[in-house]
Amino acid sequence: MTTVRGHVAGARARLISAGLEREEAGVDAEVLARTALGWDRATYLSNGRTEAPVAFAERYHRLLERRAQREPVSLITGHREFWGLDFEVTSDVLTPRPETELLVEAAVARIEEYDQVRPHVVDVGTGSGCVAVVIARNTDARLTATDVSHAAIAVARRNAERHGVGDRIRWTCTPLLDSVHDTPDVIVANLPYIPEADISTLPPEVRAFEPRIALDGGPDGLRVVTQLVQVASRRLAAGGYLLVELGLGQAASLSRRLDATSGLEVIDTRDDLQGIPRIVTLRRLSAGSGCPESVDPELAEDIDGRRPGPMR
Repeated sequence: MTTVRGHVAGARARLISAGLEREEAGVDAEVLARTALGWDRATYLSNGRTEAPVAFAERYHRLLERRAQREPVSLITGHREFWGLDFEVTSDVLTPRPETELLVEAAVARIEEYDQVRPHVVDVGTGSGCVAVVIARNTDARLTATDVSHAAIAVARRNAERHGVGDRIRWTCTPLLDSVHDTPDVIVANLPYIPEADISTLPPEVRAFEPRIALDGGPDGLRVVTQLVQVASRRLAAGGYLLVELGLGQAASLSRRLDATSGLEVIDTRDDLQGIPRIVTLRRLSAGSGCPESVDPELAEDIDGRRPGPMR
């Protein structure tokens, strides 16, 4: 008789041989077993020493071999937890990561202290929608979420509906803020920030399975972030905030790029658990100058195909 836990022990060894670290292999072997069985963790802990159901071994083997090929668990199971909520994940979006919870935490704090009722918050590059959904559930802000990918926005909309905030967020397929006509009070962004040359060095779970458009930040990783800073310097409300997630060494590099004409200053950085300055908060000091951004007619449309109008 082979118990469920016996199968998991063998699966752990298989994943270690495929290149996973021992701790990760153990966690993933259990998660995939629970997925194959439809069990939560409490059921697994209670029944793991019982004989495995007849159909379990074949189904578990299929899931295990996908993981051995380094496909992320989030894509195999189709979901990932973020901020205590379950989010759908597909190959069209980045898997939500713990570091991005720091971005949400910082954004919620700024929204709560903002000196305006129901400030307009824009989540740029929404991906799975995890940032916009958590902000909608924890503040009274008006929300717009943008992405260049229709497929990503479709995932984000489903996640918003799942968590009861689908009617709180306006979804717009557009680069950066191109079709966002209402002035943003707070901009939140987890944009591509991996230097192009570093992508080949990423774990196979990332480089082979996650959308490159959501990873590639150009030669130094700051190409898209710099574009957003330039747009925010003209579009952000006076006194408004721009919060961005960055990688190793990029916070200092971004600070050096700001000049007196940008109208933005860095007011806060937050480190992740590894001590990397991960979240940078900028504030717009004055109304500044400049013309509104042009709108690409091919991309600046809302998800339902209508020309976007003012938020209600």
